[in-house]
Amino acid sequence: MDAAFLSHLNLGTISKVTPVGGGDINQAFRLESSTGPIFLLLQPDHKKEFFTHEVNGLACLAPFVKTPQVLRIGEWGNNAYLVLSYLAHQSQGDAFALGTALARIHQQTSPQGQFGFDESFTMGTYTADNSWQKSWSTFFVQQRLLPLRKMVRDQGLWPEELDLSFQAAIKQFERLMMDYQAQPSLLHGDLWSGNYMFGLNGEPILIDPAVFYGDREFDIGITTVFGGFSDAFYRGYQATYPLTSGYERRILFYQLYYLMFHLSQFGAGYLAQVQQKLVSINQQSD
Repeated sequence: MDAAFLSHLNLGTISKVTPVGGGDINQAFRLESSTGPIFLLLQPDHKKEFFTHEVNGLACLAPFVKTPQVLRIGEWGNNAYLVLSYLAHQSQGDAFALGTALARIHQQTSPQGQFGFDESFTMGTYTADNSWQKSWSTFFVQQRLLPLRKMVRDQGLWPEELDLSFQAAIKQFERLMMDYQAQPSLLHGDLWSGNYMFGLNGEPILIDPAVFYGDREFDIGITTVFGGFSDAFYRGYQATYPLTSGYERRILFYQLYYLMFHLSQFGAGYLAQVQQKLVSINQQSD
């Protein structure tokens, strides 16, 4: 790594730089500094504003769960960078407490009672429109599902025969929302198993948020797409903020969103899962 860049960061003497897993979106490194270990994220060909939403998201979550501390945000050449405190961690810990922490986060609602956030955010090549809406159904369909469908269609990844089942799914979602009072809860927004960990004492930690205010079942639905969340996690959640009856049907649509997002970012390998999710959604209306 460029010595001039490391000097620019002003983080003490850097003795070692090690690439680490930082998700699918950013380049990530652990820096061994004279002040202690540090976590560095780089996003090529972006301005520092690329990381603004993550910084704001961490600030939103920090009162309710442990998160990394933001040390630096800026640009170097054509790269945006974000420097975070490095949290010693392990894969196992107090999953019940993780569920409890998420429930406490979801109990925070938007000040004006609307769905969205003050800024949009970008994950990979997908930019999520967070413009405020009074209706959750309108927000989720118009600012999540339809833009993703256009994106994958423009990429040649959306067979035309999917449109009928997709439109039927949207109509079903809108019907379900007529009998369900979604609240504009603070969401992590990208809660897959790679975005939580535990401190060495077992304390839950959340990372890489894509926060906005939306239906809390959105986060729950995402946790179920690829697994990695234990029964204790869901028990902790339910003990603190029980889900409303019928959530099993509604989270199918949030699973669809997440699979469509992966189709848009990682290609045709996710198409079969999107197709199957649409089948599952439409079968439940029979």
